[in-house]
Amino acid sequence: MRTLIICIDRDNDLGEKAGVLSPVIGRAANLDAAIRLAYSDPEDSDINTIFGGINVYDKLIAEKNDVEIVSIAGNKDVGILADKRISEQFERILEQLKPERAILVSDGAEDESVLPIIQSRIKVDSVRRVIVKQHENLESTYYIIKQAFNDPKISHTIFMPLGLAFMIYAISLYANRPEIALIAITGAIGIYMLFRGTGLDDALSNFHASMMNSLQGGKITFIMYLAAIVLSLIGTVQGGIELWNYYNEGIWSGILILLMGYINASTWWYVIAGVLISAGKIIDMRLSNENVGRHWSHPFFIIASGILFWSGSTYILVIREAVTRYPVLEDGQQFLFSTVLLAIFIATIGARLSIRSSREGISKY
Repeated sequence: MRTLIICIDRDNDLGEKAGVLSPVIGRAANLDAAIRLAYSDPEDSDINTIFGGINVYDKLIAEKNDVEIVSIAGNKDVGILADKRISEQFERILEQLKPERAILVSDGAEDESVLPIIQSRIKVDSVRRVIVKQHENLESTYYIIKQAFNDPKISHTIFMPLGLAFMIYAISLYANRPEIALIAITGAIGIYMLFRGTGLDDALSNFHASMMNSLQGGKITFIMYLAAIVLSLIGTVQGGIELWNYYNEGIWSGILILLMGYINASTWWYVIAGVLISAGKIIDMRLSNENVGRHWSHPFFIIASGILFWSGSTYILVIREAVTRYPVLEDGQQFLFSTVLLAIFIATIGARLSIRSSREGISKY
């Protein structure tokens, strides 16, 4: 009982591109036709159709079946003319090989449209569609999506807000408060978008990378980073407590006073954290015999900035009667003027040290 494996090329790429006349009968002839078509147009999907047919042929031969393989081509003007040509070739093949069953191999719905022609003349046991994984549009789209998901920035941008929204919604359902889900999700995504839009995510990534480099390099900066994190958390809590106290005591008259109270209570914690990080970098550079250069100015500038924030917030709190007195001088203008001069003096010292260090480093070379 002979089974015929039929590979369909409805638009006659075999003839138009490879110069192969159809029908192509036999494994060797089909293999040669597929190679010639691949040489002329490596992207043609009919190559895969023929190789798919050969694969089926080899499997059935290995199982001791009586099979033969043929490739039938139509016409480049796909339509009635192509189907008529396929029908004529198939009639000649039936007379020559006298098969009893058939397996149709194609690369898509277009080639499978000739299935009624085949079925009207012989019993078709199976239709195998060869999916071309390297199809240009499909492959490129899959590659782009895969690369996008593998890109940390893109995946974080897509998955973080979605994951946050789903998590908040799940928590609200568990707490039997689904009505607050929309408010919570909107607020959380808004905070996330501000976080991304202001570049804080990049700053956090850089900070994490610096910590890992310090740890792996055995640098003192790693300990300084940890200390800075602890002090920053303390400063944040301290500022939050002060803000809450102002709010509860009713001595504030707007958001500005709350903000100034937070800054006034937390500034020096942040300043000390920044100075520790700068000091750690300077120590590591000195231990590595590197020129410190401009880094000398960083701790001085941080301290000067802290003085300005602290004195400015103190001045505003006093004049708005949220605080009773100035910590150093009784006169507000003298207090503000003195602290500004002190900040400028400290910054000047840092600038002179950094310039001198940079010049010493250049002179060594």
